[in-house]
Amino acid sequence: MVLSGEVDMRSSGELAELLVPHLSGSARRLMVDVSGLSFADSASVRALVMAAKALRERGGTLVLLRPQPAVAKVLNLLRADRLIAVHEGGGSA
Repeated sequence: MVLSGEVDMRSSGELAELLVPHLSGSARRLMVDVSGLSFADSASVRALVMAAKALRERGGTLVLLRPQPAVAKVLNLLRADRLIAVHEGGGSA
């Protein structure tokens, strides 16, 4: 899955809906490339945290790849990086 642009309170519901098909199957790992995401607010981070919790309940992991500094800062401030695996580099996680 690849996210780009900005995700805020108005579009966080759409983000949550985009995540549902990836969570409804038996997948245990979801990798999301957020390198094109320039902004994420607390509502969008909440959607990601809820997805991470759903995956964790079945022994899985949500992985965010290459967040831009502003997004990484929000993840850190909200301590979401403790619930979501964040990989700064471009390699496979």
